[in-house]
Amino acid sequence: MTVRPIYLDCHSTTPLDDRVLAAMMPYFTQHFGNPASVSHSYGWEAEAAVKQSREVLAQAIHATPEEIIFTSGATEANNLAIKGVAEANFSKGRHIITVATEHKAVLDPCKYLQTLGFEITFLPVESDGLINLDQLEKAIRPDTILVSVMAANNEIGVIQPLAEIGAICHKHQVLFHTDAAQAIGKIPLNVEAMHIDLMSMTAHKVYGPKGIGALYVRRRNPRVQIAPQLHGGGHERGMRSGTLYTPQIVGFAQAVELAQVNMVSETKRLIQLRDRLWQQLSQVEKIHLNGHPKERLPGNLNISVKGVDGAALLLGLQPVVAVSSGSACTAANVSASHVLTALGRSEQLAYASVRFGIGRFNTASEIEAVAKHAIATIFSLRKQTQ
Repeated sequence: MTVRPIYLDCHSTTPLDDRVLAAMMPYFTQHFGNPASVSHSYGWEAEAAVKQSREVLAQAIHATPEEIIFTSGATEANNLAIKGVAEANFSKGRHIITVATEHKAVLDPCKYLQTLGFEITFLPVESDGLINLDQLEKAIRPDTILVSVMAANNEIGVIQPLAEIGAICHKHQVLFHTDAAQAIGKIPLNVEAMHIDLMSMTAHKVYGPKGIGALYVRRRNPRVQIAPQLHGGGHERGMRSGTLYTPQIVGFAQAVELAQVNMVSETKRLIQLRDRLWQQLSQVEKIHLNGHPKERLPGNLNISVKGVDGAALLLGLQPVVAVSSGSACTAANVSASHVLTALGRSEQLAYASVRFGIGRFNTASEIEAVAKHAIATIFSLRKQTQ
């Protein structure tokens, strides 16, 4: 039987927790009704499940259930937030602020809005990946309608100071959106205390199913207006049309609920595993840690290795561990990670980077095996180039 590599790519996606699958299964088979069909018991069952799930998600971020809008994932939620605010506030202003290290699901909608006449400010980051709060405040103008800063970076795991960013936006009466795809269920989130007006979330980064996400949209102080990007039925308070996928929604809520209950103990365990991995890898010369050493997701370790070819490094790691590079690859081209180059890393270091995403089901013995194999691979590749 073929032995599969150890999975350390939990920022890409996470395995579905068995408890999440168990919660979802009845809504595929027994309770299969459409939650919008309110004339019979099948629809009532689905509607009740969606309502309960909405309450769970709202409680996790200190919102109200009516402020949770279900989407197909964080990409759609980001598009709905950014384009929706831009369209709804077209007459108020056409300036948006975001960050150079954002996910493409934020950067690309912003670049699209540029083609429509909006002006986008892409803030730089410090060498540790954090934004400069003074730069943010100085970038705000009378025509600024939105600031979008991700809660935790998908590559380097850096956690931005959300409360401080929210306070600045609130002071200047500018809406604050955060992409919390990597953060939900992993760090405490409080939309009230952090003055967050819109928040994008997804299930599959937190041991839930793929294909389901949500957008928090503030209803008061201020009431956020967004223009829908999908039309056809007026579901989700008119913001996002389409039949709700009840099994996925139930799974999303169950995944977040489990993460909330176990956040303290899981954070402690993941930090121990991450720090153990870094402790061993850092003994090798010319290995660089990417991102802030402390203000980062507990399971994230992103490194760059000097003196090796990036593609060869990933190929050498593959038999033992499944990880991602810091590079963005498509069939047409390979480019250095925009996140790492924004940190000031050279192209060589940006190419020769590895993102370890440690998760709920990883063990200490797996971390030891990965560290041993990674070190041996690096030494072997460096020897070949001497």
